[in-house]
Amino acid sequence: MVEFNIINELKKNIKACTFCEVDLPYLPKPIFSFSEKSKILIVGQAPGIKVHQSGVPWDDASGERLREWMQVSKEKFYDTKYFSIVPMAFCYPGKGKSGDLPPPPGCAEKWMNPILEKMPNIKLILLIGQYAQSGYLKAKKKSTLTETVKNWQEYQPKYFVLPHPSPRNNIWLKKNPWFEKELIPQLKVKVDKLIS
Repeated sequence: MVEFNIINELKKNIKACTFCEVDLPYLPKPIFSFSEKSKILIVGQAPGIKVHQSGVPWDDASGERLREWMQVSKEKFYDTKYFSIVPMAFCYPGKGKSGDLPPPPGCAEKWMNPILEKMPNIKLILLIGQYAQSGYLKAKKKSTLTETVKNWQEYQPKYFVLPHPSPRNNIWLKKNPWFEKELIPQLKVKVDKLIS
């Protein structure tokens, strides 16, 4: 019961966070989902505009593709008994020249460790995109996202490194057919083992 209260308190504090407010295009609206029961942690970059509007993590075309990659239903995906969703930044950072702006680093620095400390059952962390990979892998990350993802086995069993499932990455997926041929089947097996 005490642990439950501590987690609720942490969630309340995150929801009330205004740490990056001056740099954001809209009022802060932290979007995340976690529980001490989760087996799999999904770490992306930051919510996009659609997710900012709905308030539901991965509630867009990227989320659809991510669920397809893992072969999981929406129902299981949003069940914190299986998945926690904790991006590198919790609020929509705004538009950049080519896509959204990078997640402000202060968010992960402030909140990531207190959250991870409350999730003892995590068996697998999906690092989606270069910002999540930089944040977690540090010097073990390769010089490009493609190289990091190509060497995905180096990061097993703890991490699965993935490109962002955004439709913006369709060209990358076409150029790198090995990803859906070799890595995705392994991801499905691993996820299925943890949630079935």
